[in-house]
Amino acid sequence: MDMAFLVTSFATLFVVIDPIGLTPVFIALTQGADGGHRRRMAIRSCAVAFGVLTLFAFLGEAVLGFIGISMPAFRIAGGILLFLTALDMLFERRSKRREDKAEDDDALPDPSVFPIGIPLIAGPGAIATIILLAGQTGSIGGTLAVLGVMTVVLLMVLALFLIAGSIERALGHTGIIVVTRLLGMLLAALSVQFVIDGLRNMGALG
Repeated sequence: MDMAFLVTSFATLFVVIDPIGLTPVFIALTQGADGGHRRRMAIRSCAVAFGVLTLFAFLGEAVLGFIGISMPAFRIAGGILLFLTALDMLFERRSKRREDKAEDDDALPDPSVFPIGIPLIAGPGAIATIILLAGQTGSIGGTLAVLGVMTVVLLMVLALFLIAGSIERALGHTGIIVVTRLLGMLLAALSVQFVIDGLRNMGALG
């Protein structure tokens, strides 16, 4: 396997998945959770993303095609779901729901699968990228090499998630509120971009 290709794959996946950018989002979505619960969510979200991306690396668009879903449609759906999450962050709906629940782990909100695992980590961009990179290798060994690179990126995501508590303490309560609102706006804009890209790929937009 060409080392230059692996370096390019790492750079591409790092930019698309964006471990640094995901960390404040993880902090905002898990605000108020204790260290143990947050650690489990971090591990679960990365495990879910790993499973999803591995599946698409081997099966690619055949998975979506088998159930009649195109990549543009998948992007639009991901954008809509992400927009709903952004609304929750903007209007403190998550905080209000959290206050109404008991303090045991089972009752705490768990955004690890959605929206953190999917579509924030393993989103349409990451899925499309892993399909493209795996397709360029043309062999099982090459696909495994791409998966190795992907695993390194996901481990970086996990490492940053695991120190989210320290980052949250550094920001403080007011800082978290400000960051949550700003990220809510950014997530809303990102979700709209997902929808626009999907519509453009379907030919609905010029």
